[in-house]
Amino acid sequence: MRIDWRGAVGGAAVVLMTVFGLPAVGTTSAGADPSADDWATLRACESSGRYGVVASHGHYGAYQFDIPTWRSVGGTGLPSDASVEEQDYRALYLYRMRGWQPWECAGMRDLEPDGDAASKRVPTRAESAYMAPGAPRGDRAAHPPADGVPAWPGVVFAFGDCHPALRVWQLRMKERGYGFTGTGCYRERTRAAVLEVQREYSINPSGRLGPQTWRAAWTEP
Repeated sequence: MRIDWRGAVGGAAVVLMTVFGLPAVGTTSAGADPSADDWATLRACESSGRYGVVASHGHYGAYQFDIPTWRSVGGTGLPSDASVEEQDYRALYLYRMRGWQPWECAGMRDLEPDGDAASKRVPTRAESAYMAPGAPRGDRAAHPPADGVPAWPGVVFAFGDCHPALRVWQLRMKERGYGFTGTGCYRERTRAAVLEVQREYSINPSGRLGPQTWRAAWTEP
């Protein structure tokens, strides 16, 4: 999200964590707010889902706030230094003020505005709790997908990353004959597996573990 508070906009580029055994922090969105899946999609496009990222063009955090916009919704300090909960809350606050307009990624991913877009209704922190990676997605938290494929966590993993969802993917690849122990960290053996899967399924061999490569682990070639 590249934002000039006067209105100019440019572009920048979780999981059913209940399945992964992590604590839940919320349930569902309030009123007509976007779904948790929409927020995960936005974060993946803006920042590859990384809350601590600092972009070279002066944008910060999972939602790629610039400083004037961050402050306009009550943020202090650098967005990338703020907690997950704080960044989620300020993003929902911005959405309530301006809808998807500040994020070009929302248009790129065809995210639709809804009843709370630009409603000017200031959210509570409880209302933004559902947005966090790891928050259950309503009934989906209790009922895994019928096809048996765990939901992609909304983070594009690269070498050096560590995340509980990575262990899920690694253990699935272990079932397919790879010698993983399921560390949850992206190292050389994981990269080799990612590249092999990408070649096998005709996915761009970027070495980054995104939604296509995630799902391919549970799909026959």
